[in-house]
Amino acid sequence: MSILPAFFDAHTHTQFAAYDDDRNAVMARARDTGVWLINVGTEERTSAAAIASAHRAHRGVWATVGLHPLHAHESFHDAQELGPHPQGRETLEGEEFNYNTYKKLATDPKVVGIGECGLDHFRMKDAAARAKQAEVFRAHIELSAEIKKPLMIHCREAFGDLISTLQATNHKLPSPPGVVHFFSGTKKDAKKLLDMEFGFTFGGVVTFAREYDEVIRYLPLDHILSETDAPYVSPAPYRGKRNEPVYIVETVKKIADIRNEDLAMVAEALVKNAIRTFSIPMN
Repeated sequence: MSILPAFFDAHTHTQFAAYDDDRNAVMARARDTGVWLINVGTEERTSAAAIASAHRAHRGVWATVGLHPLHAHESFHDAQELGPHPQGRETLEGEEFNYNTYKKLATDPKVVGIGECGLDHFRMKDAAARAKQAEVFRAHIELSAEIKKPLMIHCREAFGDLISTLQATNHKLPSPPGVVHFFSGTKKDAKKLLDMEFGFTFGGVVTFAREYDEVIRYLPLDHILSETDAPYVSPAPYRGKRNEPVYIVETVKKIADIRNEDLAMVAEALVKNAIRTFSIPMN
């Protein structure tokens, strides 16, 4: 009988440049704490790197592949993600989503989902860029439907458009259809997504911001997953430091506290939810 991990970081990025100097140590700390994880791709290079990281680890590490909505058009260059820009620029050209390239990546046995994909209206106000995001998101939905792997969705200040898109296409998606990572919507948004059987991941922000408490209490436990979104948004007491998967422990503790439920029970449930949602092999 396979033994469950203690914790599951369902959305992280240890393949990013932020870990180039000590990646092996970061992964060892996660492994020694009993943390399994999914490295989430954000464009072609980081998607391929997520797969490579999963194969190096052999066990306890998986990948998703996709094009982040902010990479669908010109956006800011994030050195934590990609390292220093070779020309020293602060902006980055968008990547044209190549369906066949991502389909080939997605067929790797270590790939358990499609994304990070979705809509980001918080950082992008331009109508043409938002339209491009929507086009690329629909392509990810088609890929998820074709290869039967769930979506890893990013959404900021775009829940109306996100929900209407999913309501029109959810019949195509696998079951379960995926998760909305770092969920920041309302209880009403959550209800509509629950009706489509989506899951919800919560990260370190819940340890210091109280606006997530109502939704965390409202959601059924079997639709909640834990994440770090490392290297971003470290939980208390690590705020201001680079985040990493081992810090998932603090987030799970806080979710249990918010729900006034037993920590061991909640931790086990969140692990099982990730394993079920992403069809994680236990052998």
